[in-house]
Amino acid sequence: MTIASSFLGLCILLGVGYYLRMRIRLLKGLYLPACVIGGLIGLAVIQGAGALGSPVPAGWTAGWGKLPGFLINIVFACLFMGAVLPKFTQIARRAGPQLAYGQVVAWGQYVVGIGLFLLVITQLYPNLPEMFAAILPVGFEGGHGTAAGLSKTFEKLNWEDGKDFALASATVGMISAIVVGMALVNWAVRRGHTTRKVRVEDVSRREIAGETSADLRPIAGRLTVSADAIETLTLHLVFVGVAIGIGLLLKQCLLAASHGVGNATFIQVADSFPLFPLCMIGGLVVQIFEDKFDKRKLMDAGLMRRIQNTSLDFLIVAAIATINIKALIPAAVPFAIVMVGGIVWNVFCVLVLARLFLPNAWFERSIAEMGQSMGVTATGLLLLRVVDPEYKTPAADAFASKQLLHEPFMGGGLWTSAAIPLLALWGGWPVFAIACGAVAIWAIVLTVMRISPKRSASP
Repeated sequence: MTIASSFLGLCILLGVGYYLRMRIRLLKGLYLPACVIGGLIGLAVIQGAGALGSPVPAGWTAGWGKLPGFLINIVFACLFMGAVLPKFTQIARRAGPQLAYGQVVAWGQYVVGIGLFLLVITQLYPNLPEMFAAILPVGFEGGHGTAAGLSKTFEKLNWEDGKDFALASATVGMISAIVVGMALVNWAVRRGHTTRKVRVEDVSRREIAGETSADLRPIAGRLTVSADAIETLTLHLVFVGVAIGIGLLLKQCLLAASHGVGNATFIQVADSFPLFPLCMIGGLVVQIFEDKFDKRKLMDAGLMRRIQNTSLDFLIVAAIATINIKALIPAAVPFAIVMVGGIVWNVFCVLVLARLFLPNAWFERSIAEMGQSMGVTATGLLLLRVVDPEYKTPAADAFASKQLLHEPFMGGGLWTSAAIPLLALWGGWPVFAIACGAVAIWAIVLTVMRISPKRSASP
């Protein structure tokens, strides 16, 4: 009964979130996903019931706190599975400037977050742990999945509240990406900075419904095997399980290697390193084997995306609903400082850096990057569709290609997962120096690409 009521509770929140998205004009205009709306409703209900002395029965929320930490492994395992893996040279040619710009935006979030912490916040709130400096990039660039996936890391490093701050950061980031992003879109359209002439009002009416008309509905996936042998969706879940299994094996290898070296810092970093980036590598391994040895092409990209997106919906609604508001109150001011700093940085990148460095369709490219770096990939594509509804500029192709090299390191990838343990063990200044160095290097790369006629002419 507990499992059934817990699952029902999540489904009710998702259903109510979708209904409100369809019915309330403000929510339509904000383009908020149903999982975010449902999560906020769940958060309000849980916190409100607790404040009134009548907490929500435990059976309805059983396992919600642990569910995101599990589902993020599925999300990252699916990241590369079902996708065609282009050669590195193809990615570099199609998305070189976009990749370099995305790296500047992502590393800059570490510079801003850690810089504000070291120079401002520590002077006012000296008791906050060094890991607080990373809640901006973990929440903005990483998103709800990364924030939830790092919960065990925060616990092992003796800062359990870090999960709540990171999830709150992800929520602020996603809402801000849409609100600020749409404001920038309106500004760019009025000023003529978009490549194509568009009317935001017309695009909004087309996108705002959140539905796909009956004659334009795409195929969710293809049945690659007969149900007499095994259900196709079941087979794809097997692929996901294999990828997670490889991730678990890599985790054990990492732990064994750290103990073999015997360095205390290396051991602690390996022990607190989360599983989900390793599941991403596991998914990449599975996809490589599928490309080389599966002549029948049993893996379907559409079904993989359905598994990934469904997991992400349940992850986000459970993660937001279980944020501990009480943990945020003592550090509400420094949290607000960091959030404002992150928003200002991303707006600066669009208005200044993108115009200086991106070769063409600079606004389309940068607004997609802003949506992704503050929310999720879908947020970036949403903002891009408003100014380029038919994807006729090079922005969509460059953005999609860039993600293949960007995600493994920054969007909840290897560096995002390592930064928290490194902040706890080294302190803020060494990690701040690494981030500043990375921004400088990628800015130089962008400059070289900008002045190169060959690069400037590339999409």
